[in-house]
Amino acid sequence: MAVTAAMVKELREKTGAGMMDCKKALVETDGNIEKAISFLREKGMANAAKKADRVAAEGLTEIYVDGNFATIIEINSETDFVAKNDQFVTLVAETAKLISDNKPADLDAALALPTADGTLADTLVQATATIGEKIGLRRFEIIEKTNEQSFGAYKHAGSRIAVVTVLEGSNEKVAKDVAMHAAAMKPTVLSFNDLDPKFIEEEVVALRARIAIENEERVRMEKPLLRMPDYASMLQLTDEVMAGVKTKLEDELRTQGKPEKIWDKIIPGQIEKFIKDNTDVDQTYALLSQSYIIDDSKTVERYLESINATIVKFARIEVGEGIEKVEVDFASEVMSQVNG
Repeated sequence: MAVTAAMVKELREKTGAGMMDCKKALVETDGNIEKAISFLREKGMANAAKKADRVAAEGLTEIYVDGNFATIIEINSETDFVAKNDQFVTLVAETAKLISDNKPADLDAALALPTADGTLADTLVQATATIGEKIGLRRFEIIEKTNEQSFGAYKHAGSRIAVVTVLEGSNEKVAKDVAMHAAAMKPTVLSFNDLDPKFIEEEVVALRARIAIENEERVRMEKPLLRMPDYASMLQLTDEVMAGVKTKLEDELRTQGKPEKIWDKIIPGQIEKFIKDNTDVDQTYALLSQSYIIDDSKTVERYLESINATIVKFARIEVGEGIEKVEVDFASEVMSQVNG
């Protein structure tokens, strides 16, 4: 009996197995859907569908650099144990190259890329059936640079974190150093200008609440209280705010009897301290505002300025970021499978 596309589609919908596996099962069973389902179950391929609603928050990242393009991806599994499986590691590496070679526009386009199993989506279903855990491509990003720019590619913590940076006026070593910084310090944006004002407001409220709680404990322990910041980002330090700060500093110096001729030597340092004390959100989330881990006397921005370099963009992926993990009782799960 001839196997049609409609039959393959029906079997795939019923089992969740890959397209090529469905076609093979139908050929082996002469087009009999029920026998094909049994065939797939015997091979373990139909089990992938049962795993589709599980939470996969472990896995690996990968970086693939090809000329002026760098591809960074995250593929998830359910357990860290499977993430170390050679088959899984190979799948991640091959997927990064596949995406790099084809440059799909989005996740759906990536999953539709052709593979030996049919599509990348089919390959992931096949991997789920073979490995025994839900396997899924969560996200990817393709970063482009010019010939004059340098990539910095870095993977950390057993490939759980991957970072790609693009620097101008520098070299791969510095670019990689900045990528290492980003891996450790977890910036989410390049500059404070990229932060959402509403997000900053929410972070200020949370920051002040944390300090209030800490100060309650400090009162009990008879320790000095922490300063309660008025601001938390350069976006809040408008020209009007900074003019007021300068006036206040001048008044303080005048009260202290400091001669005006030395104010210009004192005020810049005090203003810099004020900015540092009132940009906590920037220092937490904006790469350029963070203290550089290789030279913490400077921010990343100041360090790059000192070597006449600039960072154009960066991408950072950490496995499981933002996924709510579910505690699994594996003993109960095994028993439930044994019982049917």
